[in-house]
Amino acid sequence: MTGRLLAISDLHVSYQENREIVEQLKPTDDGDWLIVAGDVGEKVADVRWVLRTLRERFANVMWVPGNHELWTTRDDPDQSRGEERYQRLVAMARNLGVVTPEDPYPVWDGEGGPVIVAPLFVLYDYSWWPAGTSSTEEAMATAQAAGIVGTDEVLLHFDPYSGRDAWCRARVEQTEPRLEAAAAELPTVLVNHFPLVRHPTDVLRYPEFALWCGTDLTAEWPTRFRAREVVYGHLHIPRTTWQDGVRHQEVSVGYPREWSRRATPPGRLVPVLER
Repeated sequence: MTGRLLAISDLHVSYQENREIVEQLKPTDDGDWLIVAGDVGEKVADVRWVLRTLRERFANVMWVPGNHELWTTRDDPDQSRGEERYQRLVAMARNLGVVTPEDPYPVWDGEGGPVIVAPLFVLYDYSWWPAGTSSTEEAMATAQAAGIVGTDEVLLHFDPYSGRDAWCRARVEQTEPRLEAAAAELPTVLVNHFPLVRHPTDVLRYPEFALWCGTDLTAEWPTRFRAREVVYGHLHIPRTTWQDGVRHQEVSVGYPREWSRRATPPGRLVPVLER
């Protein structure tokens, strides 16, 4: 197989500057695959435009939802919520030929392969408590006192589950058997919008925000499921870190006010599995 396995996330095309970045994204080879690790935009129509645009250019596109895709905003004609919204996004992506977390995991046979690329949809369960707290209730109170409350609390609905934490646990239970089967065949590349381990959140400017960033339930997944690499977004802190011998790559573009301060140009497609 020719081409490269590439990744990007947090395109946030509600900003015109970011929309222009998407218009300029192109493969380096006809065989390039692209991972889109969530937070394309808030409106279903915007998500459709991005995925259609990229699918027309790349040999394969894999998408996982971020929290922004799952928001139900007043100005989106599609007012679906929670699980229904997720399933509508999955159906739309499939119609475009984009691989979703509900589809069979594809096998990458190019450089660094063969590996199974596993697009995941796992949320957070408020288990990444700030230092000095010993319960979710105390952690949430500490975050609120610091003025840190995730917008998800207003816009990310969790119907029909009892809470976002319950939805997260359900996704973990649904996903683990599939990853067990995948890892029995080949090494993996794990793709999720939220980091699968907590250490990337150690550099957050507001550490309380880690509550809305992941779950302890996935802490062992990279080693347990033979991950060669973990690809994620959400934090808007693009960088590479290592834990237990596994490379973790945050591949977000972020908001214009963030990427405009960086030395590197925005919209860089991050190579996966390349050393």
